[in-house]
Amino acid sequence: MILVDDEVLARDRLRRMLEGEKDYEVIAEAANGDQAISLVQQYQPDILLMDIRMPGMDGLEAAQHLSQLTRPPAIVFCTAYDEYAINAFDVQAVGYVLKPVRKEQLLKALERAKGISNLQLKALPKKLKARTHLSAKTHVGVELMALDGISHFVADQKYVTAHYQGRQILLDEPLKQLEQEFGQRLLRIHRNCLVSLHHVERLIIAKQGQSSIKLKSVERPLTISRRHLPQVKKVLKSL
Repeated sequence: MILVDDEVLARDRLRRMLEGEKDYEVIAEAANGDQAISLVQQYQPDILLMDIRMPGMDGLEAAQHLSQLTRPPAIVFCTAYDEYAINAFDVQAVGYVLKPVRKEQLLKALERAKGISNLQLKALPKKLKARTHLSAKTHVGVELMALDGISHFVADQKYVTAHYQGRQILLDEPLKQLEQEFGQRLLRIHRNCLVSLHHVERLIIAKQGQSSIKLKSVERPLTISRRHLPQVKKVLKSL
């Protein structure tokens, strides 16, 4: 089992509760969702006992990324939410305990969580807040990409490629979904391309032919379609 909570005292309390329980062994601890994903791939635990609200990547986002694993761990959420707020997502799909955690409740939740599947993890709400990372299943497992590190996305038939720190990584998310979720951070310049506003260097207007956009981390400018040029100009002018 891995404990995930940004508060050291909370992790210590959970660890003490589990001392002497032969069915559960704490093998590692993490302070946020990013660390949790790394440790899960390193240790492959059966259970993750995780807080929901944490700085950076929260527990719900981490669970979504972990659902891509062939064998994801069962997850029990520790939350300060009250009973009404907990009903915002399907509590039958995940184990959960309310803070302050009581040992009896914790053990019941851990037992129930053993039957959780990756399909149930995928059924969780996508986030409490906007995602900070995207993830892709690669030869090294689930690989995280900070959204700010992605310069642009290119669609080619049913595949979408994220251009991330000089690399090209295939995603299992359509451009339309990315645009809907991150519309304030991304700009469509072509029906097959979204660029990160964070990476825009300058707009290149052509008197003849097609205009283009230069990104800070990309050597060659990217072509802007005539259809999308007016909106591109409007958005960049407002920055």
